[in-house]
Amino acid sequence: MDVPVSVEHVQDMHDTVELSSKPIVRTTESPITPRYRIGEEPKNLYDRIEAFISRLSVRDNFWHSICSLIWLPLAFFSGIKMKEIEAKTFAAVLPFRRFNRNWYRAMAGGALLANSEIAGGMYVFGVCGGDYTVVCKHLDYKFLRPCMGPAVYRMTPRENIPALMQTGSEFNITLDLEVQQQGFRGEHNRRVGQCVATFHVTPKIQQKARLARRR
Repeated sequence: MDVPVSVEHVQDMHDTVELSSKPIVRTTESPITPRYRIGEEPKNLYDRIEAFISRLSVRDNFWHSICSLIWLPLAFFSGIKMKEIEAKTFAAVLPFRRFNRNWYRAMAGGALLANSEIAGGMYVFGVCGGDYTVVCKHLDYKFLRPCMGPAVYRMTPRENIPALMQTGSEFNITLDLEVQQQGFRGEHNRRVGQCVATFHVTPKIQQKARLARRR
């Protein structure tokens, strides 16, 4: 049985066939790329102040003492200071003052132990600079004999710190610290302790990137 078809219906069917025969073109919009990478955003006022104070704290012993009084009182009252022994060779000197002595007029063991971490951290931070954070992970101290005078910490890194910095990632650095009693009137220094300290060094830009991901 034939069904009558109107002219308008035939025209609509013809237009539908023409539309379906045309190729489908899909437009892909390019994703919006951020202007800065995570952790590489322009420094705000807080970041600039923090970087300035970090550089100031390793400039000389005066500014190190001022910064220690605010953020690290133990280093300020103990009086520990960095000293250049030879070219590219530095040591930390802990004065024989009342704050560091015990009741029988020797250098307190707690002062020698605690300032080992401070001496090693000062050395690593001085080499890496203000763009890195330095945290002590492990400290092993061995007492050999009493210290009856100022203590000298001689630091020797096991790894090549500048080479590790070039990788751009966080790393661990191990220091061998030889603790000596400073000799009096031309006498040779006498070894009073040995210490091994491991520090974890992280670029501040990497820490900033981690915080941005957590948010």
